[in-house]
Amino acid sequence: MMRRMDHTGLTVSDMERSIDFYCNVLGLKLVRRMNVAEEFLSQIVGFHEVNLDIALLKADEEEHIIELLQYISHPGETNPSETNRTGNGHVCFEVDDIWANYENLKSKGVTFVNPPATISIGRNIGAQAVYFRDPDGITLEMRQVPPKS
Repeated sequence: MMRRMDHTGLTVSDMERSIDFYCNVLGLKLVRRMNVAEEFLSQIVGFHEVNLDIALLKADEEEHIIELLQYISHPGETNPSETNRTGNGHVCFEVDDIWANYENLKSKGVTFVNPPATISIGRNIGAQAVYFRDPDGITLEMRQVPPKS
């Protein structure tokens, strides 16, 4: 069985633009960047003689890594980004003040699906959440947990 989550990989079309967005707009830290064109990677991803630009990012208080991948060789087309499309996922970031973050990101041109909503049922009742998009249309989420009573 699986022991823990290690990283989440996101395929991007323009690494420089994505690093700028994730680091300078969202505030993640670049941990490492590398160009990899090794046989083991071709075996893992299933593309012969693949060449990837890879950036590893993380939030200040998190061990979980966001792995950005740009296929230098074998680039593919962009998938439709609607959240109801099978195979599309999202990454959720916890924040302390969702409305301040929402307004800040909006002022920087980030596209949101809607303003933050308050969750009214389930284990996250009272939390607030909002979906937004990265430059490639990848769905991201911000969530603010409710104050403990």
